[in-house]
Amino acid sequence: MASRLNPYLSFSNNAREAMEFYKDVFGGQLTLNTFGEYGDKEAPEANNIMHAQLETDRGYTLMGADTVPGMEYSPGSNFAVSLSGDDADELRGYWKKLSDGGNVGVPLEKQMWGDEFGQLVDRYGVGWMVNIGQPQA
Repeated sequence: MASRLNPYLSFSNNAREAMEFYKDVFGGQLTLNTFGEYGDKEAPEANNIMHAQLETDRGYTLMGADTVPGMEYSPGSNFAVSLSGDDADELRGYWKKLSDGGNVGVPLEKQMWGDEFGQLVDRYGVGWMVNIGQPQA
C-alpha cells in the first residue's frame, strides 16, 4: 500500500455517532474499533471508539476517534493529519522531518495493535499522526 495522507478527527464520547453520520453523508465502508477491543473491556471508556475509518466510494478516507480520559478535547482544533502506510523508511523520514522543532506527544514506536505509531505537533502547531502498518502479503 502506498502512503496516505488523511484528516483525523477527535471527538468527545460521540465518535461512533459522528462517523456513522459521515457514512450517511459520503457512503462507503465504515470500520469501528473500540478501546475495549485492545485493552480493559471493563474500563468506563471500553465502548468508546479508539479508531474509526471511513473509506468512501469516491476514494476519500476519513478517520476519527474518541479522546481518552485525561486528553484535552478542544472543538475547533480537534483534528490532525494522519500519515499511514507500510513503507517504514518513507514514513520514518516524514516523522523525523515533522518532529524537528516540534513537540512529540507519543513517540513513534510499536503499539498494542501491532503497528508503529506516533503523534506530534509540528513547529507550526499542526497535529500529525504517523502509523506504519505491516506490509500486506
